[in-house]
Amino acid sequence: MRRNAMKYLTTLVFAVGALQTNTVLAQMDHGDMQMQGGSAPADARDPNAYSDGYTLTEGPYAQPGPRQLKLMDEHIFWAVLGDRLEYQESSESTVYDLQGWYGTTYNRFVIKAEGDIADGSLEESSTDLLWGNALNPYFDTQLGVRIDQYDEGKDRQWLALGVQGLAPYWFELDVAAYVADGGRTAIKAEAEYELLLTQRLILQPRAELNLYGKDDPDNGLGSGLSDISLGLRLRYEITRQFAPYIGVEWAGAYGDTADYRREAGNKTSDTQFVAGLRFWF
Repeated sequence: MRRNAMKYLTTLVFAVGALQTNTVLAQMDHGDMQMQGGSAPADARDPNAYSDGYTLTEGPYAQPGPRQLKLMDEHIFWAVLGDRLEYQESSESTVYDLQGWYGTTYNRFVIKAEGDIADGSLEESSTDLLWGNALNPYFDTQLGVRIDQYDEGKDRQWLALGVQGLAPYWFELDVAAYVADGGRTAIKAEAEYELLLTQRLILQPRAELNLYGKDDPDNGLGSGLSDISLGLRLRYEITRQFAPYIGVEWAGAYGDTADYRREAGNKTSDTQFVAGLRFWF
């Protein structure tokens, strides 16, 4: 009898609790409720939105004199990367492909320089002077100018706009569009990937293509797809900053660019072995 009474009392308590809960829910106004996953507040990314007006330079906690505390995105860094500094056996020339930058995580000044040196003289070169701004955690937008110089030809100056960064699956991309006087336009795209065979031995495929909006007979460049190069380099990192490499590269010209090369008595495609050095500091 006592066990049945306790069972009945427990059932009665749960029933009364459920009735009270349903009554409270019925009285609540669900019209103004926002479920999880709604829009974030407009100032959600504002670092001072919840500081009650206190900042690093104002308020009772600010230290006198020059600022003593800097956040990571306020520090200034710099770097120089020599992605390619190599001798190409077939053309008996030295090719350089360098990049340097100076600035913060979000804004930086970028220099890109590449060219060919043969018989002790600079045959042609391309230099980009850019201002980079972080688009997202993986890509930067870049705006500036590009200067092309030719030993035999006509120098060109371009307005440059591009993006550079790390694509999904760890592909390094660098794509830029160019505009010059006379209605000249161009697009350049580069892609690289690093395959770690060991902690020191790294295989690097690389691809590059160039397109032009109109013919440039002075420099032997035709409209449309002008040229493509595909390379494969194997480097050994003595240190992370110093790595000699060997490789092979194929380059081919298309369309009017190929016609200009035939008229000049040059090859329209070529495969050559390379040896060089990759470094950064």
